[in-house]
Amino acid sequence: MVAKKSNKNNIDFEQTLTQLEDIVVRLETGNLSLEQSLAEFEQGIQLAKQGQQRLSQAEQRIQILLQKNETAELNDYQLDE
Repeated sequence: MVAKKSNKNNIDFEQTLTQLEDIVVRLETGNLSLEQSLAEFEQGIQLAKQGQQRLSQAEQRIQILLQKNETAELNDYQLDE
């Protein structure tokens, strides 16, 4: 149910999202005890922080790459409507 602490630093961003989605599903079912719900919520918070850190690191790497290539511009992503 809850990922082992030794594995949590080795999962990639997509696995982090998948685990977060699984936690949300389990919490939404309402079949967990209070203790189980709290443990799931705590794990979800940790995974969310990891995901945010990975996104920040990726953004920093992109900024560094763009600084090396002065002709490239960083623009906000626009969704097609």
